[in-house]
Amino acid sequence: MTVPPTPAPLAGFRIVDMSTVLMGPVATQVLGDYGADVIKVEPPEGDVMRHAGMARTPRMGAMYLANGRNKRSIVLDIKQPAAKEALFALCRSADVFIHNVRPAAMQRAGLGYEDLRAINPSIVYVALVGYSEHGPYANQPAFDDIIQAGAGVSGLFVRAGLEEPVFVPMTVADRVTGLTAAHATLAALLMRERTGIGQAIEVPMFETLVQTVLGDHLNGQAFEPPIGESGYSRLLTPHRRPYRTLDGYIAATPYNDKQFRAFYAAIGRAEEIDSNPLLGSQSARASNYHATYAQLAEIIATRSTDEWLALCRAHEVPCARVNSIDDLLVDPHLEAVGFFERGEHPSEGRIVQMRPSTRWSSADVSIRRHAPRIGEQSVELLAEAGFDAARIDAMLAEGSTVDGRPGPRD
Repeated sequence: MTVPPTPAPLAGFRIVDMSTVLMGPVATQVLGDYGADVIKVEPPEGDVMRHAGMARTPRMGAMYLANGRNKRSIVLDIKQPAAKEALFALCRSADVFIHNVRPAAMQRAGLGYEDLRAINPSIVYVALVGYSEHGPYANQPAFDDIIQAGAGVSGLFVRAGLEEPVFVPMTVADRVTGLTAAHATLAALLMRERTGIGQAIEVPMFETLVQTVLGDHLNGQAFEPPIGESGYSRLLTPHRRPYRTLDGYIAATPYNDKQFRAFYAAIGRAEEIDSNPLLGSQSARASNYHATYAQLAEIIATRSTDEWLALCRAHEVPCARVNSIDDLLVDPHLEAVGFFERGEHPSEGRIVQMRPSTRWSSADVSIRRHAPRIGEQSVELLAEAGFDAARIDAMLAEGSTVDGRPGPRD
C-alpha cells in the first residue's frame, strides 16, 4: 500500500464526500483509486455501511473495507456550528462535493449547490438521489431493492420464465448508479478544466437503472408507432441460462455465424446449419432464440463440463465454467493478473482486497490508503483546513468531531 513514484490520474483533485451506504461510496472509491484526495465526512456514528458483512472489530465490516479504501475519514456533526464551519472550510479548497442526502434536507441544512457555490464558485456539486427532483417521485426514499423493483429488473425474471419476481442478488442499482456518478464527475471536471465553470449534477438511481434496462429491452417500443412488444427475446428466453452438463453446468454462447458453424462442425452436425432454417443465419436465430437455445441445452447435456470447455475453447466458442463465489478466490486467471491484493490493515490485521480492474501504462491506479476507522484523519484534516489545536480540542470536547486515530486508548 506504499505510494509508487508514478503520478495518479487525479492527483491534486480533492473530493469532499458526504455520501453514505453504497452508491456514493462506490463513486468516490473509483475517484480515490484514480488518485483524488477523497475526504469522507461521517456523522459521529459513522457510515451505516460499516456494519455490512462480517467484521473483526465493530464498524469495520467487509463491505466497508471493500469500498472505503483510498479515502480519509473525518467526523463532523454538522448540526453543530463548529462542525459546519469545518465542512465549509474543506469545501473552499475542494474540486467536488458529493452527497446522497435528500436535496430538500440539504437545502434546509444550508448545504445546497448555491450555498457551496457562494464559497467556491468552481465546485462540482454531485447529488445522488433516488428519483429526479423534477418528477412526482422526488424525495421518495429509495434503496437498491426498491429501485430494482421499480425499474423493471425484478419483473424481467417473470418475463424470462420464473413464476415470481425476484431481486438480483447483488447491489446492481447502487453500483450502476455509483459508476454513472463517477464518470459524470470526471466529465464535469474536464469541462471545468476547459471552461472554468463549475456544475451541479443530479444522478438519480431510478432513471439510471431504467436506462440500463430499456437499453436492452425497449425493442419494438423504440418506434412510433410501436412495431412490436418490448423485451429482447435472446435475453428473455427461459433457455438462456447455464446449461446442465453430465457433471455440472457451463455457460456456452455460440453467437455469430462463424461460432455456430464451428460449434456444430465440432460435434459432427455441420449439415444442420444449412438444413435447419432456424440455425442458418444470425437473423434466423434472432427470430427463434427460444428454439435455438433449447437445442443447445439438449446437446450440452450429453458431455461433461471439461469436455465442453476443451471443445469450445479449441474452436473459439465463448464459454466459461459456472463459478461459485469461493471459486473466484482461487481462480488462476485472477491470481495471475494480481487481482487480489493481500496486506496488513493497521486495525483489522491481514485482509484481502480487490485491486482496481483497469491497467494503465504508466499512471498510478492502486490502493494507496487503507479503509480508515471512523474519524481516523479528523485531527489531520481540521489542521489542514486551518483549525488550530485549541479549536480542535474544543470540537472534540463538544462532540462535533471524533479523533479516530489508533493509540493507547484502543
